[in-house]
Amino acid sequence: MSKFQNFEAYQPPLQQYKLLPFKFDRLNDEEYLITNMVGEYHIVLRDVLASIVGRCLPPDHPDYPNLRAKHFIQEDGEIAPAELLALKLRTKLARLANFTNLHLFVVTLRCDHSCPYCQVSRQSSDKSAYDMTQETADRALDFVFKSPSPGIKIEFQGGEPLLNFEMVKYVVLRTKERNAHFGKDLQFVIATTMSLLTDEILVFCKKHKVILSSSLDGPENLHNQNRPRQGKDSHRKFVEGLEKARLVLGYDQVSALMTTTEASLIWVKEIIDEYLRLGFQGIFLRHLSPYGFAIKTRKFMAYDAERWLEFYKEGLDYILALNKAGIRFVEHYAAIILTKMLSSTNPGFVDLMNPSGAGIAAIVFNYDGAVYASDESRMLAEMGDQTFRLGHLAENTYEEIILSDALLDALEDTFTLSVPMCSDCAFEPYCGAEPVYHHAIHKDTVARKPESAFCKRNMAIFKHLIGLMQSDEETKRIFLGWVNRC
Repeated sequence: MSKFQNFEAYQPPLQQYKLLPFKFDRLNDEEYLITNMVGEYHIVLRDVLASIVGRCLPPDHPDYPNLRAKHFIQEDGEIAPAELLALKLRTKLARLANFTNLHLFVVTLRCDHSCPYCQVSRQSSDKSAYDMTQETADRALDFVFKSPSPGIKIEFQGGEPLLNFEMVKYVVLRTKERNAHFGKDLQFVIATTMSLLTDEILVFCKKHKVILSSSLDGPENLHNQNRPRQGKDSHRKFVEGLEKARLVLGYDQVSALMTTTEASLIWVKEIIDEYLRLGFQGIFLRHLSPYGFAIKTRKFMAYDAERWLEFYKEGLDYILALNKAGIRFVEHYAAIILTKMLSSTNPGFVDLMNPSGAGIAAIVFNYDGAVYASDESRMLAEMGDQTFRLGHLAENTYEEIILSDALLDALEDTFTLSVPMCSDCAFEPYCGAEPVYHHAIHKDTVARKPESAFCKRNMAIFKHLIGLMQSDEETKRIFLGWVNRC
């Protein structure tokens, strides 16, 4: 029998650095993306990645300084890189300690529009039985002021909240009265179509610093088609309301959100041009969601993820061309993602939060007192699925609602650092969980990731944004400008 070699022969070769936690994904045939726990990224060639993992990349390699600076590696004897990485992670997750900031009051289900893709099972404008009562509102405010968050944002939803504006006024006044004791930073938002806006409403909003969030799907013909109302004048009503609101409240106190329908897909440039024409400084190119009336009418199935991505990329290219021509205009979804990629700030966008923002970042009080983990949860419940119903204001305490299994199970099951496939994904630092979406589609809060349109859309956008920055310095400067504005 041959003798064993000396002990030294079995010792690993002397290494000058250790690996800190990172993940990787292939961008193309030659390049790989690597990301660390806080979303800092670096692009390396395939053979360089092999050398990094094998811990044999020489210190004089061009990538070596970047890998150290971005905390992918630390040299033997160093402590600071791991501690700095931990500090950055704590900074990214700091907002979790504040808990629920956004509280949505569904003051009515009544609406004067009949949008075929609506996410809510709306009711006609004469059914006041679907209005929130003062008793329910007071109970909701009891809940609101138990949140540890130093800032409270109350958003009035519907239906059309202006059909129950007396309740909006009641909640605003009662909130400010109660806040004299608590001293929290308050924000109020009304999500409205603008069609029922009056001078009286605007005077109240001006006095109490209430801002308006509305909907604009594009040019007149498209908007009227997507958002029909009696009189076929939804676009005209929006423009009239927009002009009045800006005059009274201020130019930056009114925002708009679009939804991409099947009819929208060939008009992305015209949609963006309409936002520009009306003086908006950006747009959120939003896809349809599979909730509420959108499920009943099957409108959410009008196009797939690939077709929406074509629409999105065409729109983003056009927006970048506008910026390069000197017209400052932002695509807001890209700006949110880029903020997570390029800064230490977490913008707190609920759909891209980890753990999921359902319940712990935003919570919904329905007109009837039922409490839901998110607006999407409420929409799902309108179609008979009560999975994410957390309780009832008249029946459950704050603690019972916040500690309910419906909320805690969803949060635990979708924590992306431990979810199969998410935990290994290089794009995990930029993404979220969306348990309600995946339950709606797959009847599984974790979902089958290879089949998830949520994953498909977001991974494609993440790669596209990184590719654009990699290939064009001017685009990268534009994106950095968007991040600094967020």
